[in-house]
Amino acid sequence: MYHVVAATTNPAKIKAISQAFSDIFGEGSCHIEGVGVDSGVAAQPITNTETRTGARQRVMNARQVRPEADFWVAIEAGIEDNTAFAWMVVENHKLRGESRSASFTLPAIVMKGIHAGRELGDEMARLTGIDNIKHKGGAIGAFTAGHLTRTSVYHQALILALCPFHNEIYQRKDDEDDTSDLV
Repeated sequence: MYHVVAATTNPAKIKAISQAFSDIFGEGSCHIEGVGVDSGVAAQPITNTETRTGARQRVMNARQVRPEADFWVAIEAGIEDNTAFAWMVVENHKLRGESRSASFTLPAIVMKGIHAGRELGDEMARLTGIDNIKHKGGAIGAFTAGHLTRTSVYHQALILALCPFHNEIYQRKDDEDDTSDLV
């Protein structure tokens, strides 16, 4: 059984990680442990680069907390311009997989709160009246009438970030059978 350390204690993120690992490695093949670690970036990352850096740094910090694990996984949600998205980073002792989630446009009223220094989850809780919304469906759930949630969108991106760990093409050094240059 794989020991997977999730660099978060957020239930929505842990659920997405659990579902993705079960899909790829089989039901019951992984034990997911959530740990609270720092991202080293702003509480609300405001650029693509800052968001990706935050996810990478969370993985690095989770590795320091639980070096005996088989996998470390981080999900960092961010905003660039008026678009919300998240970066997924998955590492084991040999490989790293990364993927960015689907994105969506935030309305002007939400961006006003972001520009005032509030995090997206806090601003959405304030506007919707849903306490601790970021541990539930998040802004994604609110804006899609529950058709999508943080968990469902992150699950898909995590499946993509896991590609290097189960697809042998990612691990090839060269392809001696490649004849594409023969014309």
